[in-house]
Amino acid sequence: MNGIHDLGGMHGLGPVLPEQHEPVFHEAWEGRAFALFASTFVFAGYTVDEFRHAIEKIDAAHYLQSSYYEHWMIGFEAVLTKRGIVTRDELDARVAQLRKAGH
Repeated sequence: MNGIHDLGGMHGLGPVLPEQHEPVFHEAWEGRAFALFASTFVFAGYTVDEFRHAIEKIDAAHYLQSSYYEHWMIGFEAVLTKRGIVTRDELDARVAQLRKAGH
């Protein structure tokens, strides 16, 4: 496999250079995204393969411009809306509410 979703990246772009002394999470929201995996996995009953497939469906340009945990959030959104646990309107309303509150 040689695609943008591969763990090691695409061939010919050089080595993956890990950040020295990299923190577990760069932002507080990333820790919350990590915690969502276990809770949504159990609650919604999706499989790891289903979650990974949702991430692999992200548009290539968007995938390359977004962070690891942003990929997770997009995956959660796709799986949870597909299963009818949350609607697109509910997600949009919550985002609008958080933006209005300055988050």
